[in-house]
Amino acid sequence: MDGSQRPQSSNSILLPIVFTSTYPSEAPSLYSLDISLTQAATTLENNPLRKIRYTTMNHLDDILKKDLHRLKKQSLYRQRKITDGPQQVHLQSNGRKVLSFCSNDYLGLANHPEIAKALKQGIDTYGVGSGSAHLVSGHSRAHHELEEALAEYTGRNRAVLFSTGYMANLGIVNALMGKGDTVFQDKLNHASLIDAALLSSSLSGSQLKRYSHNDLNFLAKQLTKSTSSSRKLIMSDAVFSMDGDLAPVNQLSELCSQHEAWLMLDDAHGFGVLGETGAGIAEKYSLAQEQLPIYMATLGKAMGVFGAFVAGSDALIETLIQKSRAYIYTTAMPPALAQATLMSLKISQSETWRREKLKQLIKQFRIGAEQLGLSLMDSQTAIQPILVGDNETALKMSQMLEEQGVLVTAIRPPTVPKNTARLRVTLCAEHEEKDVERLLSALEKVHRLAMV
Repeated sequence: MDGSQRPQSSNSILLPIVFTSTYPSEAPSLYSLDISLTQAATTLENNPLRKIRYTTMNHLDDILKKDLHRLKKQSLYRQRKITDGPQQVHLQSNGRKVLSFCSNDYLGLANHPEIAKALKQGIDTYGVGSGSAHLVSGHSRAHHELEEALAEYTGRNRAVLFSTGYMANLGIVNALMGKGDTVFQDKLNHASLIDAALLSSSLSGSQLKRYSHNDLNFLAKQLTKSTSSSRKLIMSDAVFSMDGDLAPVNQLSELCSQHEAWLMLDDAHGFGVLGETGAGIAEKYSLAQEQLPIYMATLGKAMGVFGAFVAGSDALIETLIQKSRAYIYTTAMPPALAQATLMSLKISQSETWRREKLKQLIKQFRIGAEQLGLSLMDSQTAIQPILVGDNETALKMSQMLEEQGVLVTAIRPPTVPKNTARLRVTLCAEHEEKDVERLLSALEKVHRLAMV
């Protein structure tokens, strides 16, 4: 009978102990000791070379409650709002009607009747669930047709669907990078990009190097020093989700060419909005597949549906299909969603007025906000953050706006850096000029009261 099988006596305890060495090179070790109470006291008292931390496992809730209390005290606690009915600018939230300025439904397609009709037809054809992973039996004709349509829309050879943008980013790094390779990232990148590189570093031994926001000179120095890297991958948001500004994509592409690196852009907040036909950052800056070999975008923001995709060369897409764990080991999105997204793509391309109207609303808001003396960030996109700084003040302003029937989310660390809490205003093609005027009027009152 081994130690784990020994019966405990009434005078003994099972004591989980973490030994942390005084020598930094030694990793902490976890032991579970079946010892008497007297032995336990002696063990804890007579270890001058080691710090001993111990805890009983039944204090989980006490520890977590302290963490939650700390979040509340720092004005970092987050709460979900319950919505009733469809996603739209006039929204039912927590039982009351509000004017929403915090959705990523930039083109106003999330409740489009033709897309809803296509979804219902997709359910009639394919049922509800896909039933399996893409590489087993879950890859429907609707999935395949959507991938072909996305490749054509973005001007790439092929595309492959992922369930979410988060999974797409994890899957890209997992499939392409390994030991001896280096990933370079903007410090303001979305969490999914950062987590993808950190996971790759942990599992496969690749390195992550981060550069200050849009600091091309520092990035160039990092690339120059990374002569030993087998593969170099620069990953950046195309539109930064909490700032609204754009990455210097042409310069990033040039750096990749100079240093034999690959460029990957996450266009979650640009696809459907940027470019003449809404094909995203690549269309806006005329970046061919060779200049932007790895293009990722999501389908749950401007497209109003759900999911994500990666577009690029045949070799890239086939590599992701064969090696990306986030693609291989998960159930495919429901095929009805793919069919609905096909309709969404058609509407996005044909109803160009949505992008034009969005531009006018952005212009109206920025002019009005500047006249009020609000601290706007450098953004020409539908994401219009108002910098506040203090967590408590940002949260208070968001609550005061909601009391006036206007929904604007307060964004706080760790989503943004410390002391840069903000109100994240997002505009939608379904907003009217009078809606923006109402928002500005509410902001004027809130700004005045918050400054008192």
